[in-house]
Amino acid sequence: MSETMYDIVILGGGSGGYAAALRGAQLGMKVALIEADKVGGTCLHRGCIPTKALLHAAEVADMARDSEHFGVNASFEGIDMGRVNAYKDQIIGKLHKGLQGLVGHHNITYVTGWGTLVAEDTVEVDGTRYQGRNIVLASGSYSRTLPGLEIGGRVMTSDQALTMDWVPESAIVLGGGVIGVEFASVWKSFGVDVTIVEALPHLAPNEDEALSKALERAFRKRKIAFKLGARFSGVTQDDSGVTVTLEDGSTLQADLLLVAVGRGPATANLGYEERGIPMERGFVLANERLHTGVANIYAVGDIVPGLQLAHRGFQQGIFVAEEIAGLEPATIVESGIPRVTYCDPELASVGLTEKQAREKYGDRVKVSEVNLAANGKSGILGTAGFVKLVGVADGPIVGVHMIGARMGEQIGEGQLLVNWEAYAEDVAPLVHAHPTQNEAMGEAALALAGKPLHAHN
Repeated sequence: MSETMYDIVILGGGSGGYAAALRGAQLGMKVALIEADKVGGTCLHRGCIPTKALLHAAEVADMARDSEHFGVNASFEGIDMGRVNAYKDQIIGKLHKGLQGLVGHHNITYVTGWGTLVAEDTVEVDGTRYQGRNIVLASGSYSRTLPGLEIGGRVMTSDQALTMDWVPESAIVLGGGVIGVEFASVWKSFGVDVTIVEALPHLAPNEDEALSKALERAFRKRKIAFKLGARFSGVTQDDSGVTVTLEDGSTLQADLLLVAVGRGPATANLGYEERGIPMERGFVLANERLHTGVANIYAVGDIVPGLQLAHRGFQQGIFVAEEIAGLEPATIVESGIPRVTYCDPELASVGLTEKQAREKYGDRVKVSEVNLAANGKSGILGTAGFVKLVGVADGPIVGVHMIGARMGEQIGEGQLLVNWEAYAEDVAPLVHAHPTQNEAMGEAALALAGKPLHAHN
């Protein structure tokens, strides 16, 4: 038994866990942070950061291909995966070092090893026990597969895809959600022949339908093939590639199959059930204040049902630390969390979709959509897309939905509009800098307020 009693013992050093640790230490609490792998978790090492590095490399490849369009004589001569991976790993390494420095600076007890919840106030790591007045479960998620679909060889998840040192000639992507469309986008830019298989009727099925349809149009233009409403049946592989069979009996062949069917909660063999933590399909059930209902045990991040986003876990980590400190922070509104899919073109959204808004507000819903064709900076960048605002008559803007190159950078204002319950009439007089893509947001607000300038009413 350890002699030290901690204010907070955190199981998992990803976005949720390390945020709870840093905020807890900042508030004067004694903190132990336990991580089996590396601080930063999936997001930094196997998720957000490495995929975005690949996506930027993909953008550079496309710029080289299209350089003549801008009057620049450059040529695209191929992808050197060794150097792409070195660039990606350098970014990860720099961020990891910075994070380690922060943890050290705050005098957080950092424990490397597999932790198990052995009592309502204790986590054990390699025979050593760490006792806490409060426990935060932040064990994160893993790349899921389908029942009977084994990962190995030419059948891989994002974990293996991120370490590939070769560029395939062709690939099948199982799943048209965030991970699937991002990898499809990267590989197409790298010269790969890509086909996405999605069981639901649309790509990016959780987004506003207007975004999904626009993404499908853009992918068709990029010659990224996709099959919608297509259910996977099985796969075989040999030295030459994979053969995927769909439930309708049709087959697809490629060099590899990427299984991108989402992420599952990493909660097995951690002692959660034994301590009476409420669970459902592997997820930890917590209330709106992220308390599990057992002793002083909280849960944050991907193990809590909802959006599996690093910045959600990060904010939940801060929330829990402040909750434990007695600061009574405001609860996090799930729909107010911004969502970005970093394929080309990018999708960015926050708040309610038009469908969700109509279910809640009925005929009071009003919508404006401003095409980027009228936006000077978007023309310079050579991108197409739109900004769509969903509002309520005599009420606030409740949803922002955007598609186009770099539109993820616009989501900051979008989340302010939604979370601060801004009225279109309040936003319309705000001056948006010219020429920026951000002007499209201002124009959409003008249109929603009934006074569009560059858009037809």
